[in-house]
Amino acid sequence: MPEKNASEKFDLSIDLAGLKLKNPLITASGTCGNGKELDNYFDINKLGAFTLKGITVSPRKGNKSPRIAETPSGIINSIGLENPGIDQFIKKTIPEIAEYRLPFFCNISGYSEAEFLELAEKLCGRKEIAGVEVNLSCPNIEGGGLAFGTDPKTVYSITKKVRKIYDKLLIVKLTPNITDITEIAEAAESGGADCVSMINTISAMKIDIDKQKPLLGSLTGGLSGPAIRPAAVKMVYDTFKKINIPIIGIGGIRNGKDVIEFMLAGASAAGIGTINMIEADAALRIIGEIKDYLKKHNIKRLSSLIGKVHI
Repeated sequence: MPEKNASEKFDLSIDLAGLKLKNPLITASGTCGNGKELDNYFDINKLGAFTLKGITVSPRKGNKSPRIAETPSGIINSIGLENPGIDQFIKKTIPEIAEYRLPFFCNISGYSEAEFLELAEKLCGRKEIAGVEVNLSCPNIEGGGLAFGTDPKTVYSITKKVRKIYDKLLIVKLTPNITDITEIAEAAESGGADCVSMINTISAMKIDIDKQKPLLGSLTGGLSGPAIRPAAVKMVYDTFKKINIPIIGIGGIRNGKDVIEFMLAGASAAGIGTINMIEADAALRIIGEIKDYLKKHNIKRLSSLIGKVHI
């Protein structure tokens, strides 16, 4: 019998609270649209899962421009959750993603508990959606995610109420703009979350020194990219020791080594964000680099690395 391809000897699949993914790579919400944008560059079915652009109850035009500012090793964004609203999302986007063969997560943001519940109710029963990611952490919407995500009691309350409505995978996205992120993670777990994703962007600002005014139209935004990765890795490591549900590690991932680092710290999966805007088909390269790492270290199952950093 012919020998199997070497890559077939290594198992990249992971279990995300009962949902089997072929590999740990998940797109981070807001960095690559709703699927077709990346599908122009590679077959997105090769991803582990896809997190859709954030949705709110009502349509949003987003923040005034400029919305993005480059920084050393990252970007600051202040998009403002521009989206068509949940009704148009259901009408137009859901039929489009039905053609793909991978799990889709819908990122939802609200300005009150009632809005989170309305979003969850409208997505409940949608077979095209494998789970929802409750965004309690967006740092650039006044009166929205940041206020909710920094209070453990509020995180617990919203998570618990959404859990009663939504019966599929429930992910809660955590903000790093807090003293102790593990308290928020524990509140989400207690409220019924199946998984947490972390971290969202770090509050940041850039000033145009020639005009002597903030560069972004909304004054401040959220920093993402390699600059935040070491902080994200530590937060994942700290949180892994406190909770018993899976973690999706997010923050400046550029290559397979970064994914492995997050997994050793305790992440079960990895969200890729800013790199998608630089190298649209980066996921394929990263998957190959993960396989190379497993081969080099003779590791058969990628999931065996979760939380296994030696202390």
